[in-house]
Amino acid sequence: MKKALVLIAVLLMAGGMVFGGGGQQKGGKTLVGYVCTNFNDTFQGYIMEEFKGYFTDKPEFTLEFQDAQEDVVKQQDQVNNLISKGAKALVVVPVNTSAMAPITKAAQDAKIPLVYVNRNPFGESALPANVFYVGSQEIVAGQLQMEAMGKALNGQGGVCILIGKLDNEGAILRTQGNEDTIKAKFPNIKVLAKEAGDWQRDQGQRLTENWITAYGNNLKGILGNNDEMALGAAAALRAAGRTDVVVMGVDAIPDARAAVGSGVMTATVLQDSAGQGRGAGAAVYKALNKQSQDSITWVPFVLIDKSNLSQYQ
Repeated sequence: MKKALVLIAVLLMAGGMVFGGGGQQKGGKTLVGYVCTNFNDTFQGYIMEEFKGYFTDKPEFTLEFQDAQEDVVKQQDQVNNLISKGAKALVVVPVNTSAMAPITKAAQDAKIPLVYVNRNPFGESALPANVFYVGSQEIVAGQLQMEAMGKALNGQGGVCILIGKLDNEGAILRTQGNEDTIKAKFPNIKVLAKEAGDWQRDQGQRLTENWITAYGNNLKGILGNNDEMALGAAAALRAAGRTDVVVMGVDAIPDARAAVGSGVMTATVLQDSAGQGRGAGAAVYKALNKQSQDSITWVPFVLIDKSNLSQYQ
């Protein structure tokens, strides 16, 4: 965790940074560009750190990280700039999964491999040639989360859903997984409200404060599309003296694991940052070395609660 936070701090101060394989800030022969959606996103910081770690013993590579700051036009410009600087491969975490066509085209026109990580812009569609995706099947996170919530509530009660950014594939599918599971398995659980908290802890707290007032004791559970929003919800509930509401998130960041251990949250769903970051690195390496690989690498989700928390500390 400390390494990831140091990386984020450096990147935030610089607005972007070049790293050579082995951790040096210069040298290397092959430039790989990495354009992140937002350096302020804790989980994205973990993915970047793992991606960087993949190249530690590969000094022939230089890595350049850029922060799109949730701006899809800026992200497109950063990709084009990296291509003009001679990048031989690109890794992109999409700001908007429905607006990646210009980035895909830019990489194909430059005839360089493109790896999307964490957020899939293609849905069920086949990926173009020399384009790859490394991530998790987002709907599964919502299903695992809701199955655990249903059991915790004994199949009854009102829940609210904290959604990420509404233009994001992960937010859409995690919420769908929640709702599909309710429909299929828990007909006596009612969704009281669902609103976008844009992945942010303060937004999760604000929305939950509103829901406590609006729904009172009918509110029995809160499902966060990510841990940051879920932790915000937990803070609002503690402030209101509500200990009867079950809170669950997704990502299994350290704060969320600690919250599960203390009982502040009941569960979180592990999204494997190491699997995604190192998987993206491997996809780049294989593509540049003309090694065979699948166009999609799926990294499994795992539900974490007190029964298995010790395995993930």
